[in-house]
Amino acid sequence: MKLKPGDTAPDFEAVDENGEKVKLSDFRGKFVVLYFYPKDDTPGCRAEALSFKENWDEIVRRGAVVLGVSSDTPESHRAFKGKYDLPFRLLSDEENRIRELYGAKGFLIPARVTFVIGPDGRILHVYSSQMNPTSHVREALKFIPESTGS
Repeated sequence: MKLKPGDTAPDFEAVDENGEKVKLSDFRGKFVVLYFYPKDDTPGCRAEALSFKENWDEIVRRGAVVLGVSSDTPESHRAFKGKYDLPFRLLSDEENRIRELYGAKGFLIPARVTFVIGPDGRILHVYSSQMNPTSHVREALKFIPESTGS
């Protein structure tokens, strides 16, 4: 399935780095940046996560939520998040079910794809760039209005 802007974002349930259950529908009413990345603590994935961290104040000011998704275990996510003091949740998709729902599978390696989901649960933007990981946060912010924060 190839999702595009205007489509309803498929709901899912996963566990975060602390083993807590997270559902996309928990965030209805907020902008959600759902980003899929290949693997914890690899150079590109580290750069991407740190770019979200560097823009965290702006993301929060706009009232958005960031969820990172990879096939790594919750333990791996906890170590990655702790090492870089990442302020957002990392979701474990060990069987790639969420990737499949979103059509973010990739070819030789898992795809690096970011979805911006609006408060109504519809996809506003899809951005894919394997080779430019730090561009994902800039792309996402283009689709989250500055006036949404409290």
